[in-house]
Amino acid sequence: MAAGYAAGAPGKNKRILALFDVDGTLTEPRKVVSPETVSYLQSLREKICIGVVGGSDLAKQKEQLGDSPNQFDFCFSENGLLAYKDGAKIGETSIVQHLGEEKLKKLVNWVLKYFSELDIPVKRGTFVEFRQGMLNLSPIGRNCSREERNEFEKFDLANNIRKTMVAKMKEEFADYNMTYSIGGQISFDVFPTGWDKTYCLRYLPEADFDEIHFFGDKTFEGGNDFEIYTHPRTKGHSIDDANPLTTLKKLEELFGVPAPKALTPPSSH
Repeated sequence: MAAGYAAGAPGKNKRILALFDVDGTLTEPRKVVSPETVSYLQSLREKICIGVVGGSDLAKQKEQLGDSPNQFDFCFSENGLLAYKDGAKIGETSIVQHLGEEKLKKLVNWVLKYFSELDIPVKRGTFVEFRQGMLNLSPIGRNCSREERNEFEKFDLANNIRKTMVAKMKEEFADYNMTYSIGGQISFDVFPTGWDKTYCLRYLPEADFDEIHFFGDKTFEGGNDFEIYTHPRTKGHSIDDANPLTTLKKLEELFGVPAPKALTPPSSH
C-alpha cells in the first residue's frame, strides 16, 4: 500500500471530486484493494480530488484500503459519521446521542428475539454489530466463513430473509424515523433517516465543488448507495457488475487516466 497519494499536484482540479463506495467499487466484497487500483487512484488524485464513503467503521475500511484517511482527500467511514479531510478528523457523530439508551435497548431486544425465532440453515455469531452511527444486523452472524456467507446470500435471494425482516422492523419502529439499508451479502444497516451516504455531503460545501461524481454498486432503491447515487448534488455512476476494474474503466472515460488491463486477484480476510 502506498504511503499516500499526491494530495496537491500542480494543475490538479480541486473543484471536481470522484467519490467512491468501497465494496464492489474499489474492492471485491470484503477483500483488499488491488495494487493496480492503488496506483490508479494515485494518478487520478494528481488530476482531481478523490474521496471514499463506506458504511463500515474505519478499522474495517483500513483493512481493505490501507491508511484511507491519508490515501484520499476526503475519507468518510460509517457513511460520513466519522469524517476526515487531508488526513485530519473534521467530524464525528453517534447514534446513542441521537436515539438515547432506552429506545436503542428496545430495538436491540426486538432484533435478538426475532433472530432467535428465525429458522435459517446456518447461524454463527455477531448478529448485532454496534457502530458509531448505525446497527449492522446479520441473520446468519458476521462470524460466518466466506463459503457460508456466499451460501446465505443465495438463500436470502431465494427467501427474502432480510427484506422480510426490514418490512417488520419498519412496522414495529415506525415512530423511530429510521432507514433500513440492505448492503453486502449477509446483513443490513439500520440508522436514523438522513444518515445514509448523503450525510457526508455536509462536509463537501456546494461552493467548493463544480462536480461530485459518485461511484457505487448498490445503486438500486433499498441499496446502500441509492440515496447518494440519486442525490441532486452528485453525478451517479453505477458499477452494476461490482467489479473494481469497471470502476477504473469508467474513470478512464471521464478523466482520461488510462485504466489497467487487469487487476491482481485479491487476497481475502
